[in-house]
Amino acid sequence: MNKTYQFRLYPTKKQQAMLGEWLGLCCEVYNAALQERRDAYRMAGVSLGFAHQCAELPACKQVRPELAEINSQVVQDAVKRVDLAFAAFFRRCEAGEQPGYPRFRSRLRYDSLTFKQYQNSFDVQGGKNQKGTLILSKLGHIKLVMHRPLKGTPKTATVRREGRKWRVTVFCAGVAARPLPPTGRQVGVDRGVSCLVATSDGVLVENPRHLAKSAQRLARRQRALAAKQRRSGRRQRAAEAVSRTHRKVANQRRDLLHKLSRRLVDDYDLIAIEDLQVAGMTRSAKGTAARPGINVAAKSGLNRSILDAGWGILERMLAYKAEDAGRQLVKVNPRHTSQRCASYGHVAADNRAGADFDCTACGHRDHADLNAAINILRAGLAQRAKTGEVHDAT
Repeated sequence: MNKTYQFRLYPTKKQQAMLGEWLGLCCEVYNAALQERRDAYRMAGVSLGFAHQCAELPACKQVRPELAEINSQVVQDAVKRVDLAFAAFFRRCEAGEQPGYPRFRSRLRYDSLTFKQYQNSFDVQGGKNQKGTLILSKLGHIKLVMHRPLKGTPKTATVRREGRKWRVTVFCAGVAARPLPPTGRQVGVDRGVSCLVATSDGVLVENPRHLAKSAQRLARRQRALAAKQRRSGRRQRAAEAVSRTHRKVANQRRDLLHKLSRRLVDDYDLIAIEDLQVAGMTRSAKGTAARPGINVAAKSGLNRSILDAGWGILERMLAYKAEDAGRQLVKVNPRHTSQRCASYGHVAADNRAGADFDCTACGHRDHADLNAAINILRAGLAQRAKTGEVHDAT
């Protein structure tokens, strides 16, 4: 398996200043590489590649000697990000999606440095009482809180700035799985907005709505930010307050979803969920000038609620934790799971009214999300049986 480990960093003031300078220089490299690609295509019809632009970096260091103070692979990663941005742009063009041409980045929005080659450009050393050290090429030793040991082979380390805090994410390959003993239990999981999760065992997990609870505080701080003069110290502090509020909401959401996904993986051998296309479900409904959208305000509120619930985050957490524990995660077709009667099998749109499910054919009554969870589990078991038959036949 591949895993990422995230640790909190505690650089000194001198190290923070140096990291901030490196981020600014890498941002300049990113923008320069983007500008070069745009100009080459507009003026000569030539498409530049990653290898061509990397070959120009030694000459760039002669013009900007400051780049020589950064590890060469960190600078190359800035060029690689431009290459990935154009690759994603062309992929969206081919798929018929909204292209979104790559844009220049502000120094305030370029917040990460990627170090490659373990024990060459970076190293992580653990100590006692969760005290560790991150060693970066051309920077030195940085203190970190190592709350768990690394496993597998470290490949890359990404140092990220989060407001006034710093974190490092270490990507490791070849991590051995840790299978859990079988429990003989299966569960269907239905994700919702009013009710975050409903299981086929009858468990309802209410949605805490972290973003909605922080909406007033966030709006107040955003108004304060809008009133500050640009490029002033007060505006910078106001922007940090807004970012701090967003990070707190994200941390609260991830903490709940981590605990919920861990409990599901520990208790069940098979977990069935709906194969929801969250990106498509939360796409904007504004439309175009020729074909404007309808019910835009209601759709935007629903999109905000879905993203606040973290449906996609929960699915990803279940996927890698189930793989590590030797559990089976089955994704089923969400069609009619909320309209089908779990007792009789009758499908009708009138069966569900909000949070209540009342079958128009047999009179079966239940919580709508619990009824859907039972249908999801049955579909998951049927899909597993069908897959098992195919494997046996081959």
